[in-house]
Amino acid sequence: MGIIIRKGEKEDMQAVFELIKELAIYEKEPDAVIISLKDLEINGFGSSPLFQVKVAILDGLIVGMILYYYCFSTWKGKMLYIEDIVVSQKHRRLGIGKKLFDSVCKIAIEMDVQQIRFHVLDWNQLALGFYRKNYDVSIEDQWVTCKIDKHQF
Repeated sequence: MGIIIRKGEKEDMQAVFELIKELAIYEKEPDAVIISLKDLEINGFGSSPLFQVKVAILDGLIVGMILYYYCFSTWKGKMLYIEDIVVSQKHRRLGIGKKLFDSVCKIAIEMDVQQIRFHVLDWNQLALGFYRKNYDVSIEDQWVTCKIDKHQF
């Protein structure tokens, strides 16, 4: 069975929450997650959703997610911000992260977004290598800010 990327649903938030906690452990901040499952459900699926999420499914299980929202730049105009992209540790290196990222790039094109922004910790060489290999990213110093202008996706 192949990898399926689809829009996340309220019922998926438990799996998304587990991936968020897994990411916090990976980033050496296991106690930094203060949101709850209920926060995800309300803020993603309430009357005024604050984010959207896509999930990656493999063999019937959610093994990855990408959470994003729209924002606005006074210089660029409409932007999309990727808050997190997570693939479970045991499912990495299967192309799931690229499929998730590409699915959001497709949305950015459809929505006429001028730029996609996201952050990567400066020590996370695996993530930085992923973005350098697969996308024409601009990488800034200190807290590493990555962006892809409209003509780059």
